[in-house]
Amino acid sequence: MIKINNLFSKIFIVLILACFSASCNSKSQTKKPNILWVIAEDLSPFMGCYGDSINQGHTPVIDKLASNGVLFTRAYATAPVCSASRSALISGIMQTTTGTHNHRSNRFTNDEIVPEALRISFPEDVKTIPELMKEAGYFTFNSGKDDYNFHYDRRALYDVGTEEGYKAGMNGWQGNFAIDYMTVDNYVWNARKDKNQPWFGQVQIMGGKKDSKYVREGEKLETNDVPLPPYFPNIPSQRKAWTDHYNANRGSDVTVEKILKQLEADGELENTIIFFFSDHGSNTSLRHKQFCYEGGMLVPLIVKGNHSVLNSGSVRNDLVSLLDVSASTLALGGVNLPDYLDGQDLFSKTYEEPKYVVGARDRCDYTIDRIRTVVSKDYRYIRNFFPDRPMLQAGYRDNKPIVKDFKRLHKEGKLTPYQDKHWFGIRPEEELYDLKADPHQMNNLASNPEFTSILKEHRNYLENWIKETDDKGQYPEDSAQLKATYDMWKDRPRFRDAKVNPEYDQFKIKE
Repeated sequence: MIKINNLFSKIFIVLILACFSASCNSKSQTKKPNILWVIAEDLSPFMGCYGDSINQGHTPVIDKLASNGVLFTRAYATAPVCSASRSALISGIMQTTTGTHNHRSNRFTNDEIVPEALRISFPEDVKTIPELMKEAGYFTFNSGKDDYNFHYDRRALYDVGTEEGYKAGMNGWQGNFAIDYMTVDNYVWNARKDKNQPWFGQVQIMGGKKDSKYVREGEKLETNDVPLPPYFPNIPSQRKAWTDHYNANRGSDVTVEKILKQLEADGELENTIIFFFSDHGSNTSLRHKQFCYEGGMLVPLIVKGNHSVLNSGSVRNDLVSLLDVSASTLALGGVNLPDYLDGQDLFSKTYEEPKYVVGARDRCDYTIDRIRTVVSKDYRYIRNFFPDRPMLQAGYRDNKPIVKDFKRLHKEGKLTPYQDKHWFGIRPEEELYDLKADPHQMNNLASNPEFTSILKEHRNYLENWIKETDDKGQYPEDSAQLKATYDMWKDRPRFRDAKVNPEYDQFKIKE
């Protein structure tokens, strides 16, 4: 009898251990992944993994990230300027739908909360991506700027970075932080009391703005090493600006390497899905940032992680919006997607490749403009709503050599006919480009009768989209917001001395 009891005891213990082991395995298998957004400022995809011949072999870390992850070749920002793009990204809704389409709106004096009369607010049922991730049990942080064009309480979005120096709804800028914000000894990890809690983080790298200074020794390109696109005059300032961006890609590779090493050292890499992308294209060259050509809209997008839906080494050529990054992040985090999202889960079995992706540019700082664009598999369509306002109307880069030299050459009559008309003449109301035959987008096909049907197809899609989404750009900007913009810039020489848009005339003191 004793032997039988001992036998049953042993069987019982084995069964308990087996159940415990299965339970542990089940928990480990169902543990939610960490998700990290590595957001590069102003970075066009001049990288080896994107087939760039000049940087082939010189962006090894990003290239490896792509070879071990999913590379998207046709990913597009929603706007060619940061705050509008970031407002869409963090909400998952097109900025023209939420009224956050004007760059640096919902702004006020530094360190002061935006007055109620100037606030841009979302409906109460709309929550940002970090808020939804928090509700799903994620620890959240942002090691970088917010730059959102709406009123919000940062404490509702992020678990850290809401201490001294931050105020609920203060401007929306919130500054930039170094990537060491993520090291082992910093308070990001220390603030996460439960070390098993999954986390969602945003890390900012300076990309096209400053990462050129981090180029590896012996890797820096010299000014004449990179040929200029023909829409720029071949002069030193333009060559330098263009080359700087190629160096910025090389420097960003170094910065991404540091982030990956930190994650590995912290023991956080294995269970982390990484999204690497930029908010829009190059800022060092004119015609890219703030404009709706490929150079302003096309961005890198790589997704890498240990997840069954992420096929290592795959390349996807379908049209993608950064709004899809928002939706995919939620889906990977196990969040039910709200109906108001404009993007799709890129890795869902029900995913459908869109035929078109829309982009929008509106007021940038004090420069008022309205441009809409539709990109399809082979074409880019652009609609200029203020064609009488030249490409080089007053802007924040007016004191930079690339603009000063351009204007000097225009006065001296030393630009090519295309350059002079494109930069200083009346813009066409509509532009249509064959992206394969004309990668520089210089041959406008809008008036070519052979492309009439293609033009109408893109035009009709845009017009329907404007109506269906109630594109807020079709309405004048709120007078109070416009006045706040005027007051912010009116005493600065580059605004005071420039020929700015007539919308500001109503605020000028009549003498």
